[in-house]
Amino acid sequence: MGVNEMWFFLSSQLKSIQKDAQAISPLLASKVNRTLEEGIQHKRSLIKDVSLISNYDGYAAWRIKEAADLSDLVQRRLKYLQNPKDCSTAKKLLCDLNKGCGYGCQLHHAVYCLIVAYGTERTLILRSKGWRYNRAGWEQVFLPISDSCSDIGDAPVSNWPGNSNSQVIMLGIVDSISPRPPILPLAVPKDLSERISRIHGDPIVWWVGQFLKYLLRPQPDTTNLLSEASLKFNIQRPMVGVHIRRTDKVGTEAAFHSVDEYMLNVEEYYKQVALTQSVPKKRIYLASDDPKVFTEIKIKYPDYEVLGDPLIAKTAAVATRYSDNSLNGIVMDIYFLSLSDYLVCTFSSQVCRVAYEIMQTLHPDAAARFRSLDDIYYYGGQGTHRRVAVLPHKATSPDQMDLEVGDIIGVAGNHWDGYSKGRNLRTNKIGLYPSFKVFFSLSA
Repeated sequence: MGVNEMWFFLSSQLKSIQKDAQAISPLLASKVNRTLEEGIQHKRSLIKDVSLISNYDGYAAWRIKEAADLSDLVQRRLKYLQNPKDCSTAKKLLCDLNKGCGYGCQLHHAVYCLIVAYGTERTLILRSKGWRYNRAGWEQVFLPISDSCSDIGDAPVSNWPGNSNSQVIMLGIVDSISPRPPILPLAVPKDLSERISRIHGDPIVWWVGQFLKYLLRPQPDTTNLLSEASLKFNIQRPMVGVHIRRTDKVGTEAAFHSVDEYMLNVEEYYKQVALTQSVPKKRIYLASDDPKVFTEIKIKYPDYEVLGDPLIAKTAAVATRYSDNSLNGIVMDIYFLSLSDYLVCTFSSQVCRVAYEIMQTLHPDAAARFRSLDDIYYYGGQGTHRRVAVLPHKATSPDQMDLEVGDIIGVAGNHWDGYSKGRNLRTNKIGLYPSFKVFFSLSA
């Protein structure tokens, strides 16, 4: 990640110089362009060398085993939590699956419910009958979250936060929960935080991924659906997952990004991969709510194999979103996006973030396997994104802020030009700072 941040800075600065020089000195602009072209080759070589270090440091096998052991531990804990010895007396947390939002948002709602259940040591009862995506409920698509405890019986229900004597507590949506429990993302369990941090570049993404791994265990029909789709689409590696959202959020929550912006990053990924392996065919798995992007990419980028189904895009449109066909489509899209070697998308989209979270369960560390065209990773309803300054910084322009080592920064976002924006909690100043001068501050 540090190499990429360095290149974001250098390329942004050089492009700015090139633009200024264009009218004054075309020769200088041409030299800057050559520097950019050669510089990115240096960047690719450096990333290749850094990535190979883990293969030679003697710990590669340990990382794989440690990641598997950690995942197994969390999955066993969740199974134990969800299958109490006596359901009739077990303390429970009640959650309604239906939330007034799309599929990715509802998945994150279910994850939030299970995280709170884990933190409060209560068995989660997920009420899903009449689910907007499948009236029969969650269990029609995914395995039940409990083998032995799926209802609250006749026990009285207390509203959150209840008390230690409440047998059943009803949990509302994360947007309005009060008081907010300290276990909400971006927190990870204290007893696991050091182990996760040793193997993973973004522990909270790994942690959320484990809850999705438990929740999204497919029913046999869903497994068959995914297997048949894999054969139909001829899923092969390497493959870049591209998610392009165009309908409901563009212009409100998200800005418009052209197909070329996505494909520029796809092309860069394949140039990077080509340094270490043969790439006989460049392919993407394309997911979108706009079927026209399939045609556009096939016309503009004929050297790419485009996997995916434009019919899924049609059912993903707002008018037909809550239907069985739409559910099958979004389940397939997220599954194949998560299977990709690299993701290019907008993290303002919950679908993309879900795919990225699931991806973490398939690799010891997939934290760097993405390029977001807008937001940094976040979890809806989370606590503040915090980073700790590891290097000092003296502001060089009015829009920057000073940093001292140890300062805690509340992060607003990454500008992908070497700078991020945030608030220095020591000085209460809001401004830009060099992204490489901070490191994540883990809440446990």
